[in-house]
Amino acid sequence: MVMIMMVFQASFLSAVAAVVVNGVSSAPGNKWSNKGIDPEVYMDSTQLITSKGYPCENHYITTKDGFILNMQRIPHGLKPNPKPGAEKPVIILQHGLESSSSNWLDNLVNESLAYLLADGGADVWLGNVRGNMYSKNHTTLKPNQEEFWAWSWDEMAAYDLPAMIDHVVRTTGVKQVHYLGHSQGTAMGFAGFSSNHTLAAMVKRFYALAPVTKVRNITSPVRLLAPFANELALAFALLGRYDFLSHNNEIMDFLARDVCSDISDILCENVLFVLGGFDRTHLNESRVPVYVAHNPGGTSVQNILHFAQGVNVDAFQKFDYGSADANMAHYKQPTPPQYNLENFHVPVVTYTGGKDRLADSTDVAWLLPQIKSSLLANHHIPSWEHLDFIWAYDAPKYCYDDILNWVFNK
Repeated sequence: MVMIMMVFQASFLSAVAAVVVNGVSSAPGNKWSNKGIDPEVYMDSTQLITSKGYPCENHYITTKDGFILNMQRIPHGLKPNPKPGAEKPVIILQHGLESSSSNWLDNLVNESLAYLLADGGADVWLGNVRGNMYSKNHTTLKPNQEEFWAWSWDEMAAYDLPAMIDHVVRTTGVKQVHYLGHSQGTAMGFAGFSSNHTLAAMVKRFYALAPVTKVRNITSPVRLLAPFANELALAFALLGRYDFLSHNNEIMDFLARDVCSDISDILCENVLFVLGGFDRTHLNESRVPVYVAHNPGGTSVQNILHFAQGVNVDAFQKFDYGSADANMAHYKQPTPPQYNLENFHVPVVTYTGGKDRLADSTDVAWLLPQIKSSLLANHHIPSWEHLDFIWAYDAPKYCYDDILNWVFNK
């Protein structure tokens, strides 16, 4: 059981071994050979933004339970005021599972949602949840302590999301913000907005890319953990490991510099597959070293197990602590509470992919009727998988142009 989870954490290392054993080299015909290393491989989110001439502010927000979250803000585009006299929309972009704010910055300027929104006239805020590479600080805890990692997306919805939205509202002076989430970022929204009506009232519109609530039918590798979810929690506790795929700059820089850009893409595909599925059809392959250098962003074992638990239940529910007694201690009931989407009232636009292995079409088909009173539109892209929503070179055509229209014209 432990080995199954360890395979996830070491999948890219096994691929390195495969490259070495098979004697793959940078032959003249290899598509990664003879290419210079993209300097963005070595940049963090702030550097990615400023290297293109955009302004960037770093904001640090403390949640009610003590986590210190780093948000990057792009207050305007290359032209400070492209629409004089028009109301300036404020939007928060929230990344998905094992990711970070760089998701919205890793493509070319004309393919990256953060830049498109900023140049269109929006005040853009990029979120980073607890435990990822930009938000690994706490007022009293350290990352080497078990308590630091005792959370899942439940706590992101209950603490991180309100802290970020409240900070953005107070800083900008607006009454409502636009909120856009991908994958886990949508789970945070559906959970948080259905549970906290004060929070929901601060959101003008919710854009849900690859929406995730119930995950009964996922075919992502996370599914492999489902039969052993409770046992794995105990096993990793005994091993003293509570973080999962935390970002390692040295390893990821090596992959991006010496593997993805010079030897073979076998490893790159494995890394991206761990993040939710990989299909090169819509991928700008010249950007793969940048994607790999910035991912995974890191999360907790408990968070991964929460997703794995979802395969075993036909519900959108909170983390199961493994026993009636433990659940009673946390929830005052023997089973995890379910999120009630009948209480979700934020206007929402959903974007779904026909080949998505994490936001599976069957689970999405369950979700849409639950939110029908708030659903403004659902845009289905048959050929897209989970990561196309952040990295597809044709994302503006199939997704982002529509988002821009909603943000600026409706």
